[in-house]
Amino acid sequence: MLKFVVLADIHLVPENQLSHGLDTLDRLEQAVAYVNDVHADADFVIFAGDLADHGEPAAYERFKTAIAPLTPNVHLTLGNHDHRPTFLDVMGADQAHPETGCIDHVIDAGGHRVIVLDTSDPELRGAGRLEASQIDWLKARLDEAPDTPVVIVLHHNITTFNVQTDYIILEDNAVFADAVLSHAHVRQVISGHVHMTTAGNFKGVPFCTFAGAHYNIEPMATARSGPVPEECAGYVSPVPRREGPGQLAVVLCNDESVVVHMENFLDRHLTLAPDLFAWS
Repeated sequence: MLKFVVLADIHLVPENQLSHGLDTLDRLEQAVAYVNDVHADADFVIFAGDLADHGEPAAYERFKTAIAPLTPNVHLTLGNHDHRPTFLDVMGADQAHPETGCIDHVIDAGGHRVIVLDTSDPELRGAGRLEASQIDWLKARLDEAPDTPVVIVLHHNITTFNVQTDYIILEDNAVFADAVLSHAHVRQVISGHVHMTTAGNFKGVPFCTFAGAHYNIEPMATARSGPVPEECAGYVSPVPRREGPGQLAVVLCNDESVVVHMENFLDRHLTLAPDLFAWS
């Protein structure tokens, strides 16, 4: 059996700063301790993006130090809050795949192929993108292992959820789905990004999201919340944000199935003050 852990939405900031009132370094350290205590037998850990809150060098330095104690091997990729050039300066240029220039990985282990994709594009102001070169690379990696079960991990969710954050999903998601469906054995697509736990199917592609290490977003439908206004300066969303839980995904793969357990390493659910999220 293959076992791996996925963490996301770390949102580290420089020393003596908080992110929306939260000490994200403390939360990451709790996650690392939890993995070492409960899941030290995992084959590896994937950090699926939003490692830093604003892509600062100091945030990546803190991240690098905080994950050093992890017992399992670590693989990284990026999300919309990350800054790829700064990440590469701190974490090493070898993190970029030579074919795509992005933080993309193939991990072959336990009779499975795990493909990790970098969907970071800061120009999109929150949404995600896979470049044409990445889609071609994904198809090639799928084509070369036609009979191998595959799990894909990326930061952005691949479809809308009828919530306010639907405008920052993965762009060209239908192109992504077509690439995935070219392979007969893609068993799961796992994402963070939305700060909530979901599961479903998009055009035949099975997916799930987990809440991650940052604040949690209440899964409130836009029928109740309304859309985000075009002029959003000073806007405070009516959707509650909660302090927790801090959540990771534990992925268990065998010949017949892929099971994803959403486990809480931090069990707090206090509602955070809305003005911590006022738009500038």
